[in-house]
Amino acid sequence: MSSTSKGTPVPWSYYLIRLLFQFVLKIFYGTIVIENTHYVLPDGEPCIVCANHSNSLTDALLLVIAMPQKIRGMLRLTAKATQFGHKTFTSWLIESAGTVPIQRRKDNPDGTVDNSQVMLKLMEALEAGDAVCLFPEGMSRYHPTIAPLKTGVARLVSDILTRNRDNLDFTISILNCSVTYMHRQHFRSDVLVTFHPPMRFSPKTHPELLAPIEYDHIREVTSQMHDQISSGTIDAPSWGLVRTAKLTARMYAPLGTRMRLGDYIRVTRAFLEVFKSLDDSAQSDAAKEQKELLHDLNEYQDKLVRLGIKDDRVMRPLRRTVILTRIIVRFTWSLALFSISLPGLALWCPVFLTTFIAVKNFKKTGPIFDTWDEIAQYKLIYGLASGISVWFSAVMLTLPFAAFTVVLVPALMWITLRWLEDAVSAFRALRALLRLLLVGQGTLKGLSEQRKDLHSRVMNLATQIGLPNNPEMYFLSTGGREKGRVRGKWESTTRYFSVKRRRKRDWNETLRLYDKVDYPEDDS
Repeated sequence: MSSTSKGTPVPWSYYLIRLLFQFVLKIFYGTIVIENTHYVLPDGEPCIVCANHSNSLTDALLLVIAMPQKIRGMLRLTAKATQFGHKTFTSWLIESAGTVPIQRRKDNPDGTVDNSQVMLKLMEALEAGDAVCLFPEGMSRYHPTIAPLKTGVARLVSDILTRNRDNLDFTISILNCSVTYMHRQHFRSDVLVTFHPPMRFSPKTHPELLAPIEYDHIREVTSQMHDQISSGTIDAPSWGLVRTAKLTARMYAPLGTRMRLGDYIRVTRAFLEVFKSLDDSAQSDAAKEQKELLHDLNEYQDKLVRLGIKDDRVMRPLRRTVILTRIIVRFTWSLALFSISLPGLALWCPVFLTTFIAVKNFKKTGPIFDTWDEIAQYKLIYGLASGISVWFSAVMLTLPFAAFTVVLVPALMWITLRWLEDAVSAFRALRALLRLLLVGQGTLKGLSEQRKDLHSRVMNLATQIGLPNNPEMYFLSTGGREKGRVRGKWESTTRYFSVKRRRKRDWNETLRLYDKVDYPEDDS
């Protein structure tokens, strides 16, 4: 059986759902950067799309909009069976997108599941040339490490190759994808989606996957999948290591958003891999130096958190007069922006309040490891529902002018969001400057000396692991005009006044009045 069609015809509801996903995600996340879309296989080529799973339903929505519509018309999703059959907006959303229900052992009291019919439907869809989305970790969870992958995807590949063993030209591919959220549950944070070269299989090239099969071959395919997915994201055993790796990356290349998000993630990961490899048994001189560096970086970051200042203010110290001048400017600017945002904030307040209450109540239902991966999902769904209600109510209240308000209300809400982002950014800078003013000159001098020593050791480590020895020049010159990237002072200035997207100074920014550095630990 060979796929000669262009895949299953895309229902009109899928286009509507995709458009809805795209709208909501682009409102919630500040920048969504998608890399390597040339690896996405066109309609008609059987393809299993696999990704790491840390953000519940949001991961699936993100993959739907990440697939270029001109190349791949539809991505068939899968979701846990417990999401289906409810009279909720979430359930309707999942079912309308053509999602296939998957049973999980943890959701059944007796621990038994039967997904045989589901697997048959997936194989038939793949044989028709469709793309199917599966999350091989098996479940979403709030933890910085990728869980051991289940072997279901590799077994599905084996089964479909066996069904088509007489057609040596039949090919099925696994398209692995890495998803990295800077702060998955925070409003206006950033996301990186990276596609990897597809893993292709056919009866001719992989006869070892035809039944009867040795299970080692299944495990080998699963291991290759894990290596690809892990290579494009931050895969850490603890949040503490994530924090330290991000600090190290910022010290190595303090370029902010002039550096591509993908490069920033890869540099962070390079340092993280070094720190992950350290254990008590490592006794070499290099390992001892790296352990001491890890300890000293943690100590330095703790000091910054206690003082409420950022590393760039230690790297580029300001005179007291400059600090005072900037405090006045930031205060004036944030006050002006908050003032002009007030009319639009009246429209946003019901949205913010609804999502706040929904998330607060949801957090009470379980521990961090079981609930925090669904926070973004709750914010997206409740934010969308309350936002539509606000828009509809505003139009009804201004019915004689509905032809205008139907467009003006969402336009006002968007420009308010832009002003609010700038206002919060200015206030966050004001807060940091006030904290900096309270830090004594002696303390700052001590921090500066500590940073110089740490920077020298970080650069030495970067050289050892093969990173460029002149990062500021190298990363400014690499890449084109990637989405969200700010390349120079002129673009940085013009981006500040852009209606479409605000200029960020740091990929770590979110719409919060303080800088997000620490993470809640998974106490499971």
